[in-house]
Amino acid sequence: MDTRFVGLLGCFLVVLLLLAPFVGRYIRIAMEDGQSRLTAWGRPLERLIYRVGGIRPDAEMGWKRYAAAVLLFSVLGALATYVLQRAQGLLPLNPAGFGPVTPDSALNTAISFVTNTNWQGYGGESTMSYLTQMLVLTVQNFVSAATGIGVVLALIRGFARHNASTVGNFWVDVTRSTLYVLLPLSFIVALFFVGQGVIQNFDEYKQVPLVESVQYTQPKLDAAGQPVLDQAGQAVTENMTATTQTLAMGPVASQEAIKLLGVNGGGFFNANSAHPYENPTALSNFVQMLAILLLPAALCFTFGEMVGDRRQGLAVLASMTVLFIVFALVAGHYETGSPLSTANPMLAQQGVDGGATASTTGGNMEGKETRFGLNATTLFVAVTTAASCGAVNAMHDSLSAMGGFVPMLLMQLSEVVFGGVGTGLYSMLGFAILAVFIAGLMIGRTPEYLGKKIEAHEMKMVSIVILATPLLVLVGTAVAVSLAAGQAGVANPGPHGFSEILYAVTSAANNNGSAFAGLSANTPFYNVLLGLAMWFGRFAVIVPILALAGSLAAKRRVPAGAGTMPTHGPLFVVLLIGAVLLVGALTYVPALALGPVAEHLQR
Repeated sequence: MDTRFVGLLGCFLVVLLLLAPFVGRYIRIAMEDGQSRLTAWGRPLERLIYRVGGIRPDAEMGWKRYAAAVLLFSVLGALATYVLQRAQGLLPLNPAGFGPVTPDSALNTAISFVTNTNWQGYGGESTMSYLTQMLVLTVQNFVSAATGIGVVLALIRGFARHNASTVGNFWVDVTRSTLYVLLPLSFIVALFFVGQGVIQNFDEYKQVPLVESVQYTQPKLDAAGQPVLDQAGQAVTENMTATTQTLAMGPVASQEAIKLLGVNGGGFFNANSAHPYENPTALSNFVQMLAILLLPAALCFTFGEMVGDRRQGLAVLASMTVLFIVFALVAGHYETGSPLSTANPMLAQQGVDGGATASTTGGNMEGKETRFGLNATTLFVAVTTAASCGAVNAMHDSLSAMGGFVPMLLMQLSEVVFGGVGTGLYSMLGFAILAVFIAGLMIGRTPEYLGKKIEAHEMKMVSIVILATPLLVLVGTAVAVSLAAGQAGVANPGPHGFSEILYAVTSAANNNGSAFAGLSANTPFYNVLLGLAMWFGRFAVIVPILALAGSLAAKRRVPAGAGTMPTHGPLFVVLLIGAVLLVGALTYVPALALGPVAEHLQR
């Protein structure tokens, strides 16, 4: 492993963990303290939003009303997103003249952005108008992230309150998290990105001359846009010469900031954060990684402050950080290691060493950007899949077999290693309840967590939270590999092709959005399959989390006794990590053995 990778990882974590406590405390103040001077600037606008929306900020909700509000808000958001995509050809700010998005792609994209997945089966610069990018996709980047923050705050209130029948007001939570947290941070980050060279304009696409002409062959099309076939049924090709290149323009920086801070991941361009207009420099790349993990890490401190014991938040954060370091180091070993035969034994058969020389860095540079290099790219791979963020700065399909194993497993752990904004923390708290339940069984006591007894109802909800996404992933993958429509999208038969399908369904069900892009997934079959995985992967977890919040809020607080297991020390951190690996990882062992493990062992 490259020692520079270890140094970069250490530097990244130091900066992240220095920023997170301040942001975490600010989130608690912004969301819970309506009189703070830190939020005085936005209070008139907040009151105006309540007045226009008919919202009573003092009227709190029980968990059922809160869940109904989340579902209603998401359904309406999906409908609006779908309709605006279909109508974009009739709307302004469309300099490239794009027509309506196809029905299955529009449906998939609507579900994707509403569920904070941001899976993209299309090329942004060749499909979406500026208005669609701003009014549809960027708005959903904000409100889907705000929904995740609201849900985790409802769960935290369940722990913090006792003998209560409410868990907060969803409309207030969404308003405050958008107005006071996501918007200010996005404004700051967007300005930084513009300073680094990320574009922000409404110009028409530019035609620029090439330094040298490029000759290529493409299928000849008829008047209807369909390939012309010869008598043998083969596509007729024609030789073409390109002398110019089209450069896409657009309001990129404003979308880029919330794409990362909201842990969304949907890129303005098809190449996402590998595109120089989205991520131009090594410094912008480092800040992008910080932006992805900043709010998930900060919410751990918010959790500690709201339950009145900062050590509880630190224990959860420590568990996430330890898991992240381990997985990042494994990815670093297989991607930056030398010789490359350690990462892919098949390369040794072809005489490829990949060792570092005076003119090369060594390691697996396939599919990576030279302006970032191996170390920063490999760390980005771990960061974006530890969080539920689909942003990528490299081709994940070009990772080594075990290098691809790491991001896949990080997602399959229900993305609790930091995870999404809100989603990672509430999923990790589900594992924390499971951990104290297992510990309670071992010592013969009723398990308790933060002064609340964990009983049958709580464990049923936690079981749904933990098992919902594995069920979606494994069943969805089985369906895809069993049907001709699913097999048709695979460009690489064998274990790698299976990995492409497994990765896609894993990414959708866990609301990540990244892909092994070798799979042709913009088809009616995959648009529907992955759309269903994204929808149920989001709300089959949110609803039981809110039911858990309501149950906990109604319980009385039990004083800690001599037999109460501390949930803020190293022992609990080890137990929590064990629960995540035991339940999360073992569920997928057979599937992983058929994909990346089998590919790694091929001779």
